[in-house]
Amino acid sequence: MKILLVSAHPVEDSYNAALRQAAMAALQHAGHEVDHLDLYAEGFDPVLGRAERLGYHEVPANRAPVEAYVTRLLAAEALVFVFPVWCYGVPAILKGFFDRVFLPGVTFKLGEDGIARPALTHIKRVVGITSYGRPWWVATFLMGNPPKRQIMNYFRLLTGGRARRSWLAHYDMNRATDASRQAFLAKVKSQMARLG
Repeated sequence: MKILLVSAHPVEDSYNAALRQAAMAALQHAGHEVDHLDLYAEGFDPVLGRAERLGYHEVPANRAPVEAYVTRLLAAEALVFVFPVWCYGVPAILKGFFDRVFLPGVTFKLGEDGIARPALTHIKRVVGITSYGRPWWVATFLMGNPPKRQIMNYFRLLTGGRARRSWLAHYDMNRATDASRQAFLAKVKSQMARLG
């Protein structure tokens, strides 16, 4: 399967980088073709500027500023996102990736009736791999877990419910131990080795 793995962390030797490496190695070992899109390393500009916003609905011209990223997205059969949760949300660079690349005519079709219809119907799997500083109950009950909802619910809409979605999270990183970090790395490897 062709997999676009999108990572969003600026530090090369972070735990998040270890998660990315574990996921990538397991996917490749399982025979998948992995296109790694490291948003920081590639210098992705997350700002949706005035000109792009004004041309947002001009299909297909709206893709021109981000054509290379659109091409990679549309070539994928599965999407894997590896990122930390910061301030109970996805990093700004990943949010900007969604803002600039997930365009009308690319990830959804906007009909004359104003209704958005799914356009990522070729995507079979979507996975979010992340870590939170705070415990599960704080992220879920106090904050509503926006990053999980974004990956799990947003992609249900964009794929027309056709893609299976998974959420792998290490909560409470502020009190994590080497054992908890290693156990989560093993879980990521195991899940990615069986991705299908």
